[in-house]
Amino acid sequence: MSETLADELSDDAIILRAEASDWRSAVRLAGDALTATGSTTDEYTAEMIRAVENLGPYIVIAPSIALAHSRPSPAVLKTGISWVSLASPVEFGHSANDPVRLVVGLAAVDHDSHLATMSNLAGVLSGDIDRLLEATTPEQLRALIRENTQ
Repeated sequence: MSETLADELSDDAIILRAEASDWRSAVRLAGDALTATGSTTDEYTAEMIRAVENLGPYIVIAPSIALAHSRPSPAVLKTGISWVSLASPVEFGHSANDPVRLVVGLAAVDHDSHLATMSNLAGVLSGDIDRLLEATTPEQLRALIRENTQ
């Protein structure tokens, strides 16, 4: 059986109702969670922030949702994902999809693992985002993710 998104999200990878003063601090939270799971080093968080600084808010992929990531690099130790819901939405500067309430951090060691994780994530994010954002514990979030993927 392949691992589902709910299985990939350990308690260390989930931060619920976090406070972020701006988009950089929101991305930093997602990066810190990736580091806490052993998926990345702190340098990957800096790479994610630089990507937005250089390329703009392309990571805001849908209304309320940002997918924080950067290219595979030595700062990625293993493929990983993090989930950060925000207590108050933050602006990333995206004309259509701001403000952001959910930042998903993604680190991939290569293109294939990036695609597999993105596929799992797409199924979850096509569901009821509001219900996912209301989760108050990691266990509740994982249960809601499982509901969205059945």
